[in-house]
Amino acid sequence: MVATLAGIPIILFCTNRKRLDISNHKQSTMNNISKLAFLSISLLILSCSREGQEARTGSQDTTKKYWPNGAQLVISVSMQFETGGQPEGAESPFSGNALPKGQPDLPAESWYRYGATEGIYRMLDLWRKHDVKVTSHVVGEAAAKYPEVAKAIAAGGHEIAAHGLAWDDQWKMSYAEELSFVKKGIDTVQAITGQRGIGYNCNWLRRSPNTLKVLQELGFLYHIDDLSRDEPFITHVRGENFVVMPYTLRNNDIVNISGNHWSPDQFLAQLKMEFDQLYTEGASKRRMMSISFHDRIGGAPAMVRAMDEFIQYAKGKNGVVFMRKDEIARLVQNDPDTPVDDSEAAYNK
Repeated sequence: MVATLAGIPIILFCTNRKRLDISNHKQSTMNNISKLAFLSISLLILSCSREGQEARTGSQDTTKKYWPNGAQLVISVSMQFETGGQPEGAESPFSGNALPKGQPDLPAESWYRYGATEGIYRMLDLWRKHDVKVTSHVVGEAAAKYPEVAKAIAAGGHEIAAHGLAWDDQWKMSYAEELSFVKKGIDTVQAITGQRGIGYNCNWLRRSPNTLKVLQELGFLYHIDDLSRDEPFITHVRGENFVVMPYTLRNNDIVNISGNHWSPDQFLAQLKMEFDQLYTEGASKRRMMSISFHDRIGGAPAMVRAMDEFIQYAKGKNGVVFMRKDEIARLVQNDPDTPVDDSEAAYNK
């Protein structure tokens, strides 16, 4: 008699117990052992076949993905290169006891130089160690003063983004002045690095009502001077899509280390707690974590050690991806699931 089990034919044999003798009993026992072995092998083959099919079709992973690349959390790191672009009297550890105007503040200047001589290179070593690519917003005058540093950033495969020609207040510029200021900055950095920035960061985020129109005219894809969301979004500038990549003050070294006098371990604790929350939320919505390091602050030894630990911590979770901002912006630019927010429509006509 032939029956089936999970689609596999199984041959069943019946014996007449009344005619069973010792010889038949031995033969029957051997037959039963053979049948059990055959059944076990058949079931094993069936199980392996099903597992292989699930692996090929991906039927085991039914989790909804909210990023086009399948990530649960995207982490975007900024590395600001500003040394050499600061004005006289720029904020430093000595700002509370400012020298008279025109008097060089030599210790403050040396504090800024640390970013070019030590900080950037130490961070580049860290990104290389973990194969992480970051976005570096480069001030034009910083690149002009330290071209070897700007070139090293570009050579590491990192995004060269724009950060103005110098530390200056764009919010008080006319449209023509701002257009010229931004263009000179990106032209300067491009001449040194070979990369033309398509992402922008104003000095202390303080843009003018015309900034996004200026950036659009110059061919920029995105800006970061916004704190309104934990994911990228689209806004309309003169009727065209423009990507907004929200920045951070919470995970920002200049705010919490230099400004609030946190220790590196406090900063690390902040990063881990923010990561844990956003990673959990990432299972049900699109989430992006933004981190900001500045050459002279984030490049200090203890801060790099803290970031080293954080990267290892974050990479220990599935679905975590570190990405450059230009890559993220291109990923979401035409994605129908990207939010649209025209809260500033009155300025972007």
